[in-house]
Amino acid sequence: MIARRPLPLILAVTAVTALGLGVGAPAPAVAQEVPIGELTHVEADVPLRLMGYGLVTGLDGTGDRVLGDRHGTGFTVRSIANLLRRFDVEVPEGVLRTRNTAAVLVTAEVSPWLRPGGRFTVHVSSLGDATSLRGGVLWMTPLLLTPDSPAMATAQGPVTVAGPADQRYVGRYRGGTSAQIPDGGIMELSLPAGPAEGEIRLFLRDPDLQTADRIATAINAAFGDESARMEDPGSVVVANGADGPSLAEVQQLLVETSRRPRILVDARDGTVVAGGNIRVGEAVVSHEGITLAIEQAGAAPGPGEGGSVRLEEGVSIQEIASALHAIGASSREVMAIFRGLREVGAIRAEVVAR
Repeated sequence: MIARRPLPLILAVTAVTALGLGVGAPAPAVAQEVPIGELTHVEADVPLRLMGYGLVTGLDGTGDRVLGDRHGTGFTVRSIANLLRRFDVEVPEGVLRTRNTAAVLVTAEVSPWLRPGGRFTVHVSSLGDATSLRGGVLWMTPLLLTPDSPAMATAQGPVTVAGPADQRYVGRYRGGTSAQIPDGGIMELSLPAGPAEGEIRLFLRDPDLQTADRIATAINAAFGDESARMEDPGSVVVANGADGPSLAEVQQLLVETSRRPRILVDARDGTVVAGGNIRVGEAVVSHEGITLAIEQAGAAPGPGEGGSVRLEEGVSIQEIASALHAIGASSREVMAIFRGLREVGAIRAEVVAR
């Protein structure tokens, strides 16, 4: 085991001598042709988020631990009493037991083009102190756009909880209080459709000035000079009149785009994913007892003393990640080191934690 002493983050970078090889310079972007439909979405395509409050019943003693008046009248007890009252069943709240029931928040994200009868997946999560939703069934729950709007859809059905099915391990598994119901939601009302004619705005999924300009140029080249115009890096306006192109034709056009170099670091397990041919220039990063030194060509690569790693300039992201994992660096340390390399200019790529 490597002994680590808490040290302040020290960042140092030296001049890069191999400029002719492009070390430390921006990583070359990979050009590729992509359909406009994959780069953008229509203004009217913004998903709708629905919400509701419901009860999951049929739990095997893992529901909310509220016991009527003896422990205060909780919202789960009142919800059960109100539910039974709708069926002309009056039960005093003080005698209700809720261990087989859990109050849940129900959420869903649906396409604005979904019509009545269309199904979608809903998510449920416990609001009380239930320990698991496994084996439960969601009672029919109205889903709303806002708390004061009419119900747009309903949800019900058996919940699906991720994790071990063996009851011996359920109690140790964190996550049993949230679940899904595949196709458990049904749209009840029609949503207003967008205008049939007029201007259509295409929103870029990843706003970029150059990409937006290329999209407008491609549309004008295919359908005429007045067919499209760029509003800003995130929006392109397309004419949709009688003489304008159809949305389907526009979405099929190919546009050359550059994939920007990006490094993704998983904050949970330290997994590193890099896009593009990213190379790293000279730098030294020291963080909590781990020192990464990227030196000029000719340096002896590999682990150094203690928690140090020495590599040659021009090394790949994969080689750095492998070396850090080999000395037992945690995911937090891996993230801090890559961010340090980014801040001092040793790598020209975006570092993203997920």
